Order: sequence, then structure tokens, then C-alpha cells
Amino acid sequence: MTTPHFETLQVHAGARPDPATGARQVPIYQTTAYVFRDADHAAALFNLQEVGYIYSRLTNPTVAALQERMAALEGGVGAVCCSSGHGAQIMALFPLMGPGKNVVASTRLYGGTVTQFSQTIKRFGWSAKFVDFDDTDAVEAAIDENTRAVFCESIANPGGYITDLDAISAISNKAGVPLIVDNTTATPYLCRPIEHGATLVVHSMTKYLTGNGTVTGGVVVDSGNFDWSASDKFPSLSAPEPAYHGLKFHETFGPMAFTFHGIAIGLRDLGMTLNPQAAHYTLMGIETLSLRMDRHVENAVKVANWLEADPRVDYVTYAGLPSSPYFDRVARICPKGASSLFTFALKGGYEACVKLIESVEIFSHVANLGDTRSLIIHSASTTHRQLSPEQQRAAGAAPEVVRLSIGIEHADDLIADLDQALAKAVA
Repeated sequence: MTTPHFETLQVHAGARPDPATGARQVPIYQTTAYVFRDADHAAALFNLQEVGYIYSRLTNPTVAALQERMAALEGGVGAVCCSSGHGAQIMALFPLMGPGKNVVASTRLYGGTVTQFSQTIKRFGWSAKFVDFDDTDAVEAAIDENTRAVFCESIANPGGYITDLDAISAISNKAGVPLIVDNTTATPYLCRPIEHGATLVVHSMTKYLTGNGTVTGGVVVDSGNFDWSASDKFPSLSAPEPAYHGLKFHETFGPMAFTFHGIAIGLRDLGMTLNPQAAHYTLMGIETLSLRMDRHVENAVKVANWLEADPRVDYVTYAGLPSSPYFDRVARICPKGASSLFTFALKGGYEACVKLIESVEIFSHVANLGDTRSLIIHSASTTHRQLSPEQQRAAGAAPEVVRLSIGIEHADDLIADLDQALAKAVA
């Protein structure tokens, strides 16, 4: 049988009838530990000589089903789930970085990621260089002998800007460092970063993948395509590991080296574990991902076009608009659409943005995106509040800008809600 289509994989990948009961839906294995067959079985598991379940901080059958599904949808060889999207970013960097090492990151990132990279990772002795990824010469120039990763978002939060992944992966490959792509806003239905040269793909599964705003979760998907032993830059994966009697992850596990390291070292020591109930909710959400994303995109196109034509609006950043400088990238990077996250600027400035948010009735004012419900937020005063004014503008979160996450309601109702709120905002 040929490889199933995306719509089939989103329902079936990782899900098999439960061998004990025949249950068709993946059960929630709400357990901490697992009984070993005997002492030899236990020793083989702890030595990484056999794959199985030891303790739910490391492995759990419900979470394993989700990991298999995410790897299948992204076209990777394996995946490691963890407790949040922010956790996934640290998990992705953890085997690569070290004191004095840096990551070259896009300026167009979620505000929490900018803060994590510019402030928090300093505590590990890591650093980040922020570069405009539309300037590929600047990206290439920023990579030095201490760079251990390049990081961007496929569709950037909050502005919906689309990264030229082909150009960026060519630069990272030339430098011999992995490209990490946050694919949260696009989802694997709209964009498959591995097909454009990404080494690792991270997600906040909290967003479109789960789709219903009930749980938090993150995942790192490994392409299996990077040669971790090609240089001495990545000793965690290529050199002997003292905690496993000198085992070399890349030599032993080949394309699965990063995935095994993420579980055996990352989850073991960082403990960013995804709980099985959250994994269950996410598995159920993914079953309808393609259906929801088609509606998200359809609605976003209608709302963005209406906003762009409204005289009360200064500009709209949606990449699905022909006026967007990123419009030509949609067909190549996100052939099924530019997702449903974008911003628009009000001519009334900061105060008008605040009044608009206070006046909507269908849109929910929350710090989330990718819900079935339409969401609105003023990024400069919330998600990007910790950034300097210069950083806010670079990230697409200027004071006069409002971010929308368009849901799956009827587009006419969303437009009517924005219309009445805009009338109050600019009165």
C-alpha cells in the first residue's frame, strides 16, 4: 500500500485497537509505572537495548501514540512530546547547545519565544542572535563557529509572515547546523518544513493541533536527516554518553538519535512531561485538523479582505492577500493556505485598539491562538509586553496593531462583530 494521504494519517497514525480490550480509540493510560517481565527485561530497558515503558516521565502508551502520529504528519522519523510549546523549544535546543554557544533566530517570533531566547537561555550560558530572516545575507553573516542552530517560525506569530524555508535551510545546511522550525501557526496540513530542509520541527500543540483550547502540549519532530557526527559540534549526540556507559547516540540509533536522546536524556533530566490525558485530547483534536484548517483559511481570507477595504483600518498583514509581500511564498511554502493568524493596524492607534478589544462580542479576548473560536488580542500590551518598542515593531506587534486568530464560525458573523466594534473604537 502506498503512503496514506494526510487526511487518513491524521485519524489512523499511531492508533491501533487496544490489544487488551479491543478499544478503538487510544486509551488514556493513566499510570505512573509499568511492571517489568523480569530483571533482564528491566535492565534492557534502562540500558536502551529494548524499547518499552519504564516510567511515565519518559514514556507512556497514550503519549507514544501521539508522538507516532505527529512524526507521520510532519514526515519525520520520530517525535518527543512534552508539556508545552515553550518546553518543546528548550527540548529541541538542549542536545545542541552548551555554554558559549548561540542560536541564530528570526526577529519575527512569538513574544514569549523572544523573551525565552533573549533572557532565559542566558542562565544556561546560551545566547541568541536575532536577525531579519528576509535578509538572507544577514542570516548567513550571523552564523559563526559557536552557532549550533538556526530558528524560525514557518508562519510567524503575530503577523502571519511566511519564512522562505528553502532559502534559510540552504544557509543552515551550508554552515553545518540544524534548522529548527516552529510550525505551530501553519500546522503540518498547511506546511511541511522537513520537505523544505528543516532538521527539527516544533509545535505548541495547545493551538491548532488540539484546536479546542483545553490542554497545553508541545512536540519536537525529528527529520532524521541530519548527520550529527559530521563534526564535533554536537557531542551530546556524537560523543560517548557517560550516563549510558559510553553509548554514542548517533552511532547506535542512526536517524533516530535525536528522538532517543530527547526521551532518554531530555525527558529524564528536564522532566517536561506531557500527561496522558492531554495527549488524548490532542489525538482527538488532530483527527479533524484538515477539516478545521480549511475552514480557518476560508474565513481568514474573507475577514482579511473585508478589513483591508475598510477605511478605519490602516493595513492588514495577512499573507493570503495579494497585497502582502509574502503572497508569492504561499503557493510554495503553504500551498493549502496562509493559516488564520494575522494582524491589522487601526488608524486610531493604541487607544482605538483597546476600545476595539473591549467592544467585540463573538471574538474572545484571550492569550491563545488556533482555537475553533475566533480570538483577539493587543499584542503590544500582552504577549509582547516584555519587549522593547523596537523589538515589538520588528516582531509585528506595534502599539497600533491588533492580532486576530480567525476561528471556524460563520465569516459573516465575524465581520459583523468587527464592524460594530470598529464603529465604537473610532467613534
